[in-house]
Amino acid sequence: MAEIRKEAFGKTADGRDIELYTLRNTKGTEVKVTTFGARLVSWRVMTPAGKFVDVLLGYADGATYEQDTDTAMGGIVGRHANRIAGGKAVIGGETYQLELNTGSHQQNHIHGGFKGFHMKLWQAEPTYTGLKLTYHSPDGEGGYPGNMDVTVLYSLSNDNELSIQYDAVADHDTICNLTNHSYFNLDGFASGSVLDQKIQIFADKYTWADAESLPDGRILPVEGTPMDLRQPVRIGEHIDDDFDELQMGQGYDHNWVINDVPAQVELKPGQGYDPTCPIDYLAGGLKKAAYAEAAQTGITLTCYTTQPGIQFYTGNFLDGSFPGKGGTTFPRRSGFALETQYFPNALANPNFPQPILKKGEHWRAQTVYVLEHKD
Repeated sequence: MAEIRKEAFGKTADGRDIELYTLRNTKGTEVKVTTFGARLVSWRVMTPAGKFVDVLLGYADGATYEQDTDTAMGGIVGRHANRIAGGKAVIGGETYQLELNTGSHQQNHIHGGFKGFHMKLWQAEPTYTGLKLTYHSPDGEGGYPGNMDVTVLYSLSNDNELSIQYDAVADHDTICNLTNHSYFNLDGFASGSVLDQKIQIFADKYTWADAESLPDGRILPVEGTPMDLRQPVRIGEHIDDDFDELQMGQGYDHNWVINDVPAQVELKPGQGYDPTCPIDYLAGGLKKAAYAEAAQTGITLTCYTTQPGIQFYTGNFLDGSFPGKGGTTFPRRSGFALETQYFPNALANPNFPQPILKKGEHWRAQTVYVLEHKD
């Protein structure tokens, strides 16, 4: 188990204490998690040159996270990650109106509403394998039906594997599609643009999306398009190409359909699995979703997940509005996100995997990010 320590991280606007937990492994790698939004605040790892680098964009205190209502920086988002057209959710034949908090005319729903899970104060409990965070989402929150109890377990192994395990259960049929919305910069959070870093996504297809970033059900081949990231390519290589998807999204902000090939990866017992939590499977269902690398630091990032899709977002709308750690700011394209998920707008597209959680059943998922050095 990684060593875990707790410290104060400020207060919410209504005076509640925000905590910060640091997970540290035997290599000196540190991951910091705050109870505000169950957010990843930093991930500090040693480079091949023997220098520690923090590869996550983040803020210096909990209050700044609460003030930033747009980026979901580092947070666990839900009940539904990404967009739902018109905020319309039909569950068991009944229609629910979710909060409308995104779109050119605020006509769609994203990330659980105005105050999704990333804007909530979670309860934290260190376990012998990691940090367990829990949140109770009441019936009607964000427009969603049913009371939902959510558990997220962050585990850091001595091999620099950061595992995120999710478990959710509700007392009414509802929607569940949780993800982590961290922004990575493998040259360090204060190093500026990520356009010279490389990305690879293990997907032959992607979901077409309109100018509101809403898929219409089409699943298209990446072959012959700038969406073909099956081999490592510089992020900036095609990001501004004259291609409808990139022009509408002002860069990459799209969902790829992860190839359904089990990854040859196995987390060791006690590193990515906690039998004290209600998560009763190992990592056998993980698929290799994405890979990134930075030449400057030699750091590589590999993402594995049990989820069917991944949103690759290049921080096109970051604008440096809030001061980050170390007094830096985060301008456009200074970080990229790899959000594992069900496909966006799945409720309007029955050919997509559906994010419906039945009453009394457990929704479970796992995503693992691994930091290594380029050979």
